Formats: sequence, C-alpha cells, structure tokens
Amino acid sequence: MNGANLDDLIDLLGRWASGRGPLYLLLAARLRALIDDGVLPPGQPLPPDRVLARRLAVGRGTVVAAYDLLQQEGRVVRRQGSGTRVAALDLPAARTADGVPANPLLLHILHPPDGVALLTCAAPDDPPEALTEAYAEAARGLSGLRDIGYQPAGHPALRAALAAYYTGRGLPTEPAEILVTTGAQHALTLLAGLLVAPGDTVLTESPTYPGALEVFRHAAAVVRPVTPEGLAAALRERPALAYFVPTARNPDGAIMPDPVRRRLAALAAEHDVPLVDDEVCAELCFSGGTPPPLAAFGRGEQVITVGSLSKLVWGGLRVGWVRAAAPLVSRLARLRAVHDLGGEVVSQVAAAALLRRLEEVRAARVRLLAARHEHLCAELRARLPSWTFEPAGGGQTIWVRIPRGDVDAFAQVALRHGVAVPPGRSFDPLGGHADRMRLHFLLPADELSRAVNNLALAWAAFDGTGRTAARHTLIV
Repeated sequence: MNGANLDDLIDLLGRWASGRGPLYLLLAARLRALIDDGVLPPGQPLPPDRVLARRLAVGRGTVVAAYDLLQQEGRVVRRQGSGTRVAALDLPAARTADGVPANPLLLHILHPPDGVALLTCAAPDDPPEALTEAYAEAARGLSGLRDIGYQPAGHPALRAALAAYYTGRGLPTEPAEILVTTGAQHALTLLAGLLVAPGDTVLTESPTYPGALEVFRHAAAVVRPVTPEGLAAALRERPALAYFVPTARNPDGAIMPDPVRRRLAALAAEHDVPLVDDEVCAELCFSGGTPPPLAAFGRGEQVITVGSLSKLVWGGLRVGWVRAAAPLVSRLARLRAVHDLGGEVVSQVAAAALLRRLEEVRAARVRLLAARHEHLCAELRARLPSWTFEPAGGGQTIWVRIPRGDVDAFAQVALRHGVAVPPGRSFDPLGGHADRMRLHFLLPADELSRAVNNLALAWAAFDGTGRTAARHTLIV
C-alpha cells in the first residue's frame, strides 16, 4: 500500500480508538465496518502490521490481533509473503484451518450456489395456507384505516397478542413489555447495540446459533463459551450479557430441563446480568408441549426473551420480538426508531392473526418436522453408520459428528457432490467442534434421501474408501 492509500485509510479510520475496550477490538470493529460497507473492496491490500501500527501510534500486537480477528471472521486473508487483503465476496462455505469459518448461513443467503442442496439455511420454504389467509385478513383491515404506520415498538394488535401469548405460558406480560422487530436476528442486533460495548464480554453456549455469534462479534464483544454449570463463576466477572437457547437448541435440538432453567434465571437475578433466552424454535418441540420461557422462573427483570415466527411459519415472514421489562423495551424502541422508524405494518397484523391460530399452525409444522427428522435419522444410520448424533428433541436440525478428519475440509468435498453443509466451528465462539456439522431436516423425504446419498458418496471420497464408489439412482 503506497503512502497516498495509507493516508486515505488513516482518514477512513477516523476516531477509531474513541470507544471503550481493548484497542485491537476497536480497530477491528472500524475495519470491519469499512469492509462490510464496501468502502474497502474485495482484494484491497491492507498496510503491513508494522506500518499501520507506526501510523496509528500503537503497538504492532494491536494491529496483528485486529487482523487475526478479521481473518477468523472471514473478512481478510493473510498469507506469508503476500500480506493482508480484504477477502473476496465469493468465499467457499468453509474456511481452512487458519481460522473460524465464516457463517455459512450468511454466505449462502448472500451468494447461493447453483444446483446444490443447501443444508446450511434452516428455515421453512413452504409457507402454510394459514399465512395467506392471515395476510388477506390483514389487508381487509386496511380499509378506512387512519394511521401513520410509524410504530417503533410495534403494532398495538401484535403487542397485545404477544402479551397474551406469554401470559398463557405462565409469564404475565403487558403490551408495554413487548417490542416487535424485523425477525429475531434484528432483535439480537438491537440488544447488542444497546447492551454491548466494544471489549465487553458476552457469554454463550457452545455450540450455539452462529447468527448470534455474528451479532456479538460485530459489536466488537469478546465472546466466551459457558456451560450452565459454569455460569455462576462466569457471571462474577460481570459480562455484558449471557445468551442461551434452552428450547430446541440450534444446532442440536436439545431441550433444557426445568431445574436448569430455574437455576439460570436465579443466577441472572443474583448477579444482575441480562440473560437472553432465544425462543425462536421453542414451539417446535416434538413432544407437542412448549416448556416455560426462562423469564417464567425469574426473580427480577434480567431475563430477556427473543422470539419470531420465521421457523414456525415461514422464513420470509420477518416478524420477531423482544419480551423484556418495560423500561428496556422503551430504550430499544428509541434505538429502533433511529434505524427505520418501525416495522412493516401488514406483516405485523398478519402475525397477530397467526397467533390466534397458533395451535393449528404448530401442530401441522411439528407433525411434518417430526416425520422428516425420523427420516433423516434413519437415512444417516443406514448410509453413514460411522457418523454419530443424538436425535433432536425439537427444532429443525441435528448435530452430527464424523469419526475422523474435520468438517471444514469435508464440506468442500460435499459441495462438489452437490450438498452444502455448515461446519461445526461456525457454531463455536472459539472455533472448536471441527469434527461436527449441523444438518437440517426441512426438505421433503425424497430430497433428504438424495442429500444423504450424496453425503455418503462425498464421505467415501473424503475418507479414501470411495475408489469404487459410483453414483446411482435412488428409488424412494
């Protein structure tokens, strides 16, 4: 990078060090924003460590740590002798052992590969008839409506419906304790924006939802894994928040027992630390029942519940919410108003109509998912007996372990056989679980069978046993 370009970069970085937290996280956060906004385009060389450190008047270790963090996130590429460059947009679904793989969900939404069975994006693609009917009902309600439509906290009808929903689950709730968002990912982003400063610690399970890890990393937080058993000790270090998925956990479909839920809520109250309960898949338990949210066990107002209809109804229905203490909801609404003044109204009114039909919609979705879960498990046991997994208690995914090698490398072989799988390291804040992958069971039975067949062929090639393997037609 020549002197002029270096000067330009220094100008773009601006007052990068004016925030709170370690300097390397602040520098990484500013560079991340420049990369994500396209200001630093793919392939753009970045200054050598020593050069940038000298111009910024910081230690070389600060720049090295910032670059290494961005490499782990897949935003830059560092090679011996070639320096550091902004990564290409069309990165593969898995990265090499140099760092944590980029979130495959985001990669395949932004750049979907052609002719590939995407076992990476776990969201239903078959909206039920109830959704069409709910939108028709919402549209009829627009006639004669006199309403400006700007409602940062959410439409009153949906806030009231969600308050009734949680009250019915044993958590008394008022509409003022509900904030409607554009999906659960938006809810997590707002919470991180309000509660997390650069350098703050965020506690998560491992494995956990990779979209949440992306949000916390984007906030320049230090993300640390924690177990329910280790939460008490971790909370004594005053993290900004803790994040758990206790019901039908993404990625393994596990369901947390009630005694553990009660302990988590009590610890949050005792240490006065916000505890985020991600309930996006909570209504997808194969038992047919829905466990109480963590806040139902709480003493105080530290438990924050996040939910959406994207997994229960349809991924394209971008309606989510936060259930929290009214003062926090008010602060979130003010923050949300800065971004977009409020969500789209017709979808919110349709969501309120869907909540009135929740039992019907849930029963149909759970019945379908349970059948497809059983089919996928049976296919894996038959075609890939060396792979191990625990059947899910709910949700849309299972967590699979391969007997040798790492899934980052296997994912590339699977992609050549027409199947995209998300490597386990995307689900670990420290990049562990290299021998795991998440598989969803949202496809119809014949497509699941075809995907497992191709995974078996890919495994034979990857494991060195596929010299005589040949593709064959499946009869299902």
